Amino acid sequence: MKLDSLKIIVTGGASGMGAHFAKRLHEAGAKVAVGDVNEALMSELPAGIARRKLDVSREDDVVSFVDWANKELGGLNGLINNAGIIRDGLLVKQDRETKAIKKFSTEDWNAVLGINLTGATLMVREVVAKMVETGSKPGVIVNMSSISRHGNRGQSNYVAAKAALAANTLTWAREFANYGIRVTGIAPGMIETPMTRGMNQKARDAVVAQIPVGRIGDPEDIWVAVKFALECDYFNSRTIDVDGGLSF
Repeated sequence: MKLDSLKIIVTGGASGMGAHFAKRLHEAGAKVAVGDVNEALMSELPAGIARRKLDVSREDDVVSFVDWANKELGGLNGLINNAGIIRDGLLVKQDRETKAIKKFSTEDWNAVLGINLTGATLMVREVVAKMVETGSKPGVIVNMSSISRHGNRGQSNYVAAKAALAANTLTWAREFANYGIRVTGIAPGMIETPMTRGMNQKARDAVVAQIPVGRIGDPEDIWVAVKFALECDYFNSRTIDVDGGLSF
């Protein structure tokens, strides 16, 4: 699909990769609607990008947002499923001195699965339903997974969500093929975003030491991959790792 023919939603689009994607799409002539819980940051997006508060973990929010975006953009034929959070921690940890056992909280498990997996699923369901209802085709969905989908210490909840999202990318591509809708996935490695800037320098240096290209990625690196997923009509069902060669 040509970028200037897209009428596309970007979730988690107030900052980081999502904001970068929205800006690039807008520059290319696409009609863009951004959803995010952070209304203050969304106000900093360029004029011409539609925006509205959205909590993807709330079903009623998702339904009303997709209805609004469809009217605001004059239809829908694309989605970048980017909203996500992290709540890291070991599933079970024993204190070296006291021997006390700390268990990973159910609250943090549910929070990450609620946004990164259930929220992403709700967005796909509602956007595809709207496309089918309105006869909009072709259509394209880009699910933002993560290289953590392969397994990463201290990220049981995030790993589960991102691995499931990659698996469902294949599932949904098969389910929606008859409607002319492609479903694709991009799995970033360590990328320079507000989320990763909170890391201490020692931890950042340890990650960079494992990346063959010798640096943390930036949102433009991931945009190049997203652009390919949007534009290449023969790319479907697969999730591509874009990580500079990083392996955990």
